[in-house]
Amino acid sequence: MSLKPLKLRNKTVPIPIIQGGMGVGISWEKLAGAVAREGAVGVVSAVGTGYRYPELVKRDRFGRPIGSIYTHSKEALTRIIQEAKKISEGNGAIGVNILCAITDYGRVAQDAVEAGADAIISGAGLPLRLPEYVGDADVALIPIVSSARALNLICRTWEKKYKRLPDAVVLEGPKSGGHQGFKYEECFMPEYQLENLFPSVLEEAQRWGGIPVIVAGGVWSYKDIVYYMQKGASGVQMATRFIATHECDAPLIYKETVLNAEEEDIILFKSPVGYPLRVVRTPFIERLLAGYNGWNGCVSHCITPCNKGEEAKKVGFCIADRLGSAWLGNYEEGIFISGANGHLLKKQGIISVKELIEILTGKRPDPTLEKEVVLK
Repeated sequence: MSLKPLKLRNKTVPIPIIQGGMGVGISWEKLAGAVAREGAVGVVSAVGTGYRYPELVKRDRFGRPIGSIYTHSKEALTRIIQEAKKISEGNGAIGVNILCAITDYGRVAQDAVEAGADAIISGAGLPLRLPEYVGDADVALIPIVSSARALNLICRTWEKKYKRLPDAVVLEGPKSGGHQGFKYEECFMPEYQLENLFPSVLEEAQRWGGIPVIVAGGVWSYKDIVYYMQKGASGVQMATRFIATHECDAPLIYKETVLNAEEEDIILFKSPVGYPLRVVRTPFIERLLAGYNGWNGCVSHCITPCNKGEEAKKVGFCIADRLGSAWLGNYEEGIFISGANGHLLKKQGIISVKELIEILTGKRPDPTLEKEVVLK
């Protein structure tokens, strides 16, 4: 099956794959630009951009950006998006993933628009005011939801207040890396799995005029992509597989940590954001599980649910600090993210984005699967 192009507002991309946003520093200009160059949607994470260009921001003595204005730096995000566009050579599209939970959410959305983003993808909460921040800019708005009910609320709110609807919607199941839109126990219940959530969300999207549905959270292979597109999905969003690429912005130790993980090493953990967080067991995670509190005070004020460090203190770590440590290559102190299927990457190793896109579009055998499907 040849995959149909994906239309997002006024832009059509040949390959219906959105590379998921991964912060801090896992999907910035190199990865997003390379994915777009191959004709898909490359996505820059807007979280913690101050770590990318430390010379642009005010930092404390440990190198941490101070305050949200520097943690989520406009100047850094602008440079990242513009560099990603150069790398893309005008192909595909460049999106920006912005967590609803971050402090200065509205300001960062405006920053992304001004920098030339083709799309804004937004989850970790409901982006009910997103259209307000982008105004009449020609940018695709794509909320991330975990239920038909959430999509209905977004559509009703946007239509009533802003006279517009989402240009697409990402339905994310509970097998994704990072934060989950479900309670811990729900992540393991059959009724909350992606394949069981999809029919009701597709039906809801069709009620609002046929909003394209992008599925995410456990989508792994060309076979998975074909399965969902045959059932009515317009595309997929995938993140973990892109970690194991040469172009991924993560340091080598990050890629190796994910590649070396066994299935039992990938666990759900409590986060200061208030959602379960899927991570790889590492020395720091082991210390937390043993009762250690590694909170070093709040300087970034990165997310509003954390209440300036109050929630971080309870769970024993600051998410910005630990993702920042991982970006800086600190295996002992960092937190490393993976989707539930990340353990399969060791069968593949690190490859180019071009090779991965060929695998995901059925043009090349998939080394992570026992039986490969290849287009003739």
